[in-house]
Amino acid sequence: MIELTETNSAAIATEFVRARTRAGSPAMGMVMTLVIVVPEDGAEDAMAVARGASHEHPARVLGVILGDARGAGVVNAQVGIGSGWAGETGLIRLKGEVVKHAESVVLPLLLPDSPVAIWWPSDPPDDPAADPLGALAQRRITDAAGATRGKGRAIQKQCSFYIKGNTDLAWTRITPWRALLAAALDQHHLKVISASVTAERISPSADLLAAWLGGRLRVDVERKSSRGPGITQVVMETKEGPISISRTDGRLATYASPGHPDRPIALKRRDTAELLSEELRRLDEDDIYATTARRLARQLASA
Repeated sequence: MIELTETNSAAIATEFVRARTRAGSPAMGMVMTLVIVVPEDGAEDAMAVARGASHEHPARVLGVILGDARGAGVVNAQVGIGSGWAGETGLIRLKGEVVKHAESVVLPLLLPDSPVAIWWPSDPPDDPAADPLGALAQRRITDAAGATRGKGRAIQKQCSFYIKGNTDLAWTRITPWRALLAAALDQHHLKVISASVTAERISPSADLLAAWLGGRLRVDVERKSSRGPGITQVVMETKEGPISISRTDGRLATYASPGHPDRPIALKRRDTAELLSEELRRLDEDDIYATTARRLARQLASA
């Protein structure tokens, strides 16, 4: 990694070219730019997650740390390639007046003619698409579970301001649950009369899963609380008995259905790098998430 102090976008871009040349790889071969807006104390973990995701999605990864906005503007950066990265990496620290215009630093560093994704590991803006950095991206990834302020209402804010291109890792976490529940209904052609989702008291993933399930089944879905970890049980009631998936340890679930013996199912909680990789696979609108987000926003607003 090369340290650049009191620098600017042009110098950072030049250093990217020099780093590729030193490595003997003047061609870029990257598919996108990933911008990560992260506080100083979370930067190391967030960049490690992005490094893991870069193995599937070679990218120019720009970590942006927004410091104190008072005083004269200062831009410091660490730039490099290699060291486990499948692409380029730059960690940019902004201080002073330039914090208010972070997009002016990031915009010249975006790869030309390629998509841009932005990820807030914690405390995203209420309206990501209206944020100056968010407006640069086609894909805006938030994580309501990572909120440190107003955690109980974080997913409501993201759903209320949903616009094409927005997504949240709370939704990505329930992909395996949705797949299992859909498979269960394919195996049992029974009418579901009610359902419940049990999880930690504050679990944006559980809220989204309940909204999705209610919309798909057109039934009321009760939201119950447990000690976790994460989502611990989903039950769909039918006239012949309940269909349930229970997971108490965060790794292995038990699938139970009328007239069949219980059986174990692998349902491990996935790490953030895997979740981020899944979201970067598609840059078009997720219609199912869009419908679910709007449904949950209506439910929470009327609660």
